[in-house]
Amino acid sequence: MKIKLFYLSLSLLFIVGTKSIAQHNPSFEEVLSLQSVSNPEVSPDGQHVLFTRQTVDWKENRYDTEIWISKSGGEPFQLTNNLKNSSYGAHWSPDGKWIAFLSNRSDKTQIQVVRTDGGEALQVTDTKGNISSFEWSPDGKQILFLQEKDNSKETKKREDKFGGYAVEDDEYSLSELWLIDFKPENLNLMLNPEQMEDSVFKASLEAKILIDSADFTITGFEWSPDGSKIAFDHQPDPLINTFFKSDIAIYDVASGEYKTLIDNPSADGFIAWSPDSKSILYQSSLADTSSNYYLNGNIFKINLDGSGKKQLAKNFDEEVYIRAWNDAGIFGVAWQKTNRAIVKVDSESGKVTLLKDMPNRVYDFSLSDDGKKIAYTAATNSDLPELYLADYPIKSAKKITNATKQIDDWSVANSEVVSWKSEDGAVIEGALYKPQDYDPSKKYPLMVVIHGGPTGISVPQPVPSYVYPIVQWLNKGALVLSPNYRGSAGYGEKFRSLNVRNLGVGDAWDVLSGVKSLEDKGMVDPEKVGAMGWSQGGYISAFLTTNSDRFKAISVGAGISNWMTYYVNTDIHPFTRQYLKGTPWSDKAIYEKTSPMTNINNASTPTLIQHGEFDKRVPPANAFELFQGLQDVGVETKLIIYKGFGHGISKPKERLAAMWHNWQWFGKYIWDEDIKLPIE
Repeated sequence: MKIKLFYLSLSLLFIVGTKSIAQHNPSFEEVLSLQSVSNPEVSPDGQHVLFTRQTVDWKENRYDTEIWISKSGGEPFQLTNNLKNSSYGAHWSPDGKWIAFLSNRSDKTQIQVVRTDGGEALQVTDTKGNISSFEWSPDGKQILFLQEKDNSKETKKREDKFGGYAVEDDEYSLSELWLIDFKPENLNLMLNPEQMEDSVFKASLEAKILIDSADFTITGFEWSPDGSKIAFDHQPDPLINTFFKSDIAIYDVASGEYKTLIDNPSADGFIAWSPDSKSILYQSSLADTSSNYYLNGNIFKINLDGSGKKQLAKNFDEEVYIRAWNDAGIFGVAWQKTNRAIVKVDSESGKVTLLKDMPNRVYDFSLSDDGKKIAYTAATNSDLPELYLADYPIKSAKKITNATKQIDDWSVANSEVVSWKSEDGAVIEGALYKPQDYDPSKKYPLMVVIHGGPTGISVPQPVPSYVYPIVQWLNKGALVLSPNYRGSAGYGEKFRSLNVRNLGVGDAWDVLSGVKSLEDKGMVDPEKVGAMGWSQGGYISAFLTTNSDRFKAISVGAGISNWMTYYVNTDIHPFTRQYLKGTPWSDKAIYEKTSPMTNINNASTPTLIQHGEFDKRVPPANAFELFQGLQDVGVETKLIIYKGFGHGISKPKERLAAMWHNWQWFGKYIWDEDIKLPIE
């Protein structure tokens, strides 16, 4: 288990597609309904694979996730069917006979188990709160889990006397580590609880606190392979910015005592146990609290007695996300420009090597206990993510799923990676999407879709989406460019640092130079260019609105308009301080230089603004400030607030609405069309 130093989760996630003969132009609903596979977990013996499949329930307006299984590389079948909501967090028991997962089918998120051979799922915990994560003990006789401390009685007493109020940064519940015995002999009786005495039945579900986190909150944990110890991450409270103070402790099962092993001034996070249980891997920012968001993380190996500390992957210039450490080695994934590779890290030399002959992007993987079988989800530039099973070392892999079949008859994008030089000479790449019938002799309207992050990344894929109808624009006869502007993942630490104290300004250089490079090639109709993005992409779009007249229309999704307004309202204040290297009170000039509102009087581009009602990451004040400023200077604008949502639009109906709103806006200003919402 790895607790990654908090990487700003502003990244815009895309639904991806596949190669196809140009036939059917999919509807917005069809794109949003694409099923996806993820979260592979191979059985301990390497024979079977669990994974999750996400579907859309339009009637209930939700995305559903269920657990599927493939046995011996065979045709997958659905293992869970939770009519109420998602099933997730599936893990094999060490003997491979049981599968445990989290589900809220009982109005609380609890641990359920089901036999590998199938049958009815049974709930094995009955706690007052919601369980957030769990893990089997190595002998399979216990399950360790994390849940928040129950403060309901204290809260009710306060409300009964003083009514409702909240103290900023002081309203939270600490997470505690609990343990429950797993007794298969009770499970048959659970199917017919009336055959058990009520006290016996309840006792079978009782859990006990293992670590009562009185003065800290636990954020992650993992048993040692020999079962004698538990490593866990802890920090003073669960507030998002307190990750800077996270440390690593080791709990001794026999004595019931724990002590902190790693306690650097900045963030520390446990990654993995060594196969012999004598050492651990961890990630640390050491004493650095000023650049966590854009510099590479530091990976170390250390013995439990504190000796033998050694840095690994020191000369590898990208983030490495470790997934496993077993007898076969240390394995993880890392972005390499627009590809994502499985990497192997040598535990002694620290050298990183990339596994070859893999699909373009491996999103996640799982290894068997002996390291001889590997299951992974991966996508090529022309396919949906699929589940694969292979022997390790990988020579050939069997594709278990066929998600790509969903769009065999769709007209999708021809996508490629293009590059250009920005204003300051920096080399920028991006994903360029072309229509199936692209004609190099023609000039096309250009839609620029800017990813979030800033450490997100855009990749070649035939059906990019989210709230932008990209495939439909392509099939309407447009090009789409998604720049990997400075700060994007996959291009190394120096590249990610290029927008430090240069946010907006350098980003705009990268976008505008990308547009110009396509114009210089004769590909673009210069009178029909639009730009848009969500989160950090929304901020860059807002910056372009007030600092450029290059675009005919712009859409700002959950974007920052004023860094000072953002800084005092967001839930991640350190992000701003690290990128701008100051506060509004210590360096007002840099906040003004990088804020779209500073040049609001220069704005002239019609701008759509989209925002979630309860966005804490980029609070709605930024949307209202930009909206009012554009109105005051006479620029046509529209503000749409999506009710009940935070930083992302997470339900299909509202995502469909946001897609239609972008289709209307750009239809009006790029194609001179008056498009109505299809309400009937």
